Amino acid sequence: MDTITRRRFLVASGVAAGAAATAYGLNEILATAGDRDPAARTLVLVTLYGGNDGLGTVIPFADPAYAAARPGVSYQPDEVLRLDETVGLNPGLAGLHRLYGAGRLAIVRGVGYPRPNRSHFRSMDIWQTAQPDRPGTSGWLGRWLDTTGGDPRQAVSFEPVLPPLLAGTVSAGATIPGGVLQLPGGLTPATLSKLGTPAAGESPAAARAAACFADLMRLQDLMRQVAEGTRDDTESDDEQTPATATGGAAPPLDQQLALVARCVEAGAATRVYSVSQGGFDLHADGKQAQQALLAKVDEPLAAFADRMAGKGVVVAVYSEFGRRVRANASDGTDHGTASDMFLLGDGIRGGLHGEPPSLTDLDDGDLKHTVDFRDVYATLLDGVLGSDPQRILDGWSGRLAGVYRADS
Repeated sequence: MDTITRRRFLVASGVAAGAAATAYGLNEILATAGDRDPAARTLVLVTLYGGNDGLGTVIPFADPAYAAARPGVSYQPDEVLRLDETVGLNPGLAGLHRLYGAGRLAIVRGVGYPRPNRSHFRSMDIWQTAQPDRPGTSGWLGRWLDTTGGDPRQAVSFEPVLPPLLAGTVSAGATIPGGVLQLPGGLTPATLSKLGTPAAGESPAAARAAACFADLMRLQDLMRQVAEGTRDDTESDDEQTPATATGGAAPPLDQQLALVARCVEAGAATRVYSVSQGGFDLHADGKQAQQALLAKVDEPLAAFADRMAGKGVVVAVYSEFGRRVRANASDGTDHGTASDMFLLGDGIRGGLHGEPPSLTDLDDGDLKHTVDFRDVYATLLDGVLGSDPQRILDGWSGRLAGVYRADS
């Protein structure tokens, strides 16, 4: 198969954009085990696409303004998993509640940014570029990757496409999409073999892009093995939905985190991993739906935290925005602003951090943020990745005090 025909095939199948840009597979990530600094720590970013409702996640049950604003979707005090006498976790977060009780989960309250945007696309762009004041063209962790030499294997995503947060100005991370591999109809093993065969005169990048077909087939086998070990085969695969601005088409979170755990345990040189869970844009009948979604996050996340204990891994969980304080007429919630972030892992000092926003002193019906998300990012860049936050965050000098200690 000549280079021109193969290139056209790759483009037509939709693989070229992802594979050619990343040009790495799982085996190449695992092959970096000998290159890792034993003292290096690892950051795992968990993105909750769709705008997870912070007031339905960390519930201020003792505040009368909470029940008054949400008569159809609020939780009663005896329904929540209490953190103290005023606030508790959603009933779907039993695993994280256990970690909180053990001092291993930090909940950062009121996280947001100035002049918030309620568009999924724009707000996620702001969070992933860490540039609220102007349209960003590079991700904050992509810019970190630029400072490390730009090896894509240092920043890996197990999502269908490379998230903007891993795209730098001169380099980009690697995407290793999991789940079920959908190949074009009529593709035979012989043709697949030809796709992976180097062609005379083609560039190394083109050869690696084509070879990704074979690697994706190997990854599919690995995903199947992981799934057999972590999921109930009777569970419905309702995650197989098209990719949208609010998330979709990614493998289930437990499978993504299982692959991260395998790479960490193998000693891969990767310092940053990106995984995600979509579906949080709940404008109607949101209470039960959110609880079910949070349970899908909670179980694999708590298991991952237990598995990674002592391995220098820190996990940060965020969403592009919270929801409005007042429920809508459909027992759902509409796009809002400030919300909560979860931090867990080695070095994290558990507890409630940041000032909880007022439920009555609002900005056009929305919460006023009390913590700038760049304070959290700066803390992670400095403490976990050992980098200068001001260089990466356009001179930002803030920090989130008391949440992380690298020596613990």
